[in-house]
Amino acid sequence: MSADEVAVATVGNRAGTVTVRATDQGLPLAIHIDQRELRYGGTQLAASILEVCTRATAEAKVRRRADLTEQGVPAEVLDALGLPTRNELAAAAYQEDEEEAAPTSWMRQL
Repeated sequence: MSADEVAVATVGNRAGTVTVRATDQGLPLAIHIDQRELRYGGTQLAASILEVCTRATAEAKVRRRADLTEQGVPAEVLDALGLPTRNELAAAAYQEDEEEAAPTSWMRQL
């Protein structure tokens, strides 16, 4: 990837019902919403889209960092740009999983 290209990542929610393709600048390029998500209402759907978009942006930033590292940009510069490492992204995801409340029931609606 050259310096003028945009890093892009596609991420979905756990159920795979909301998928967002976003740039490292946070611009969503594509959003896919499975019909099943519509039953939860607009507020919850919007929150889900924003959460997945944030994760896609973070993944794209990790890809941007990897590309710039390959081009010889020093780690201090990448840190100043706010580009996370793969390990930092994994640690943040683990922390989010730990803070997320467990479901009140494991039963699913058929």
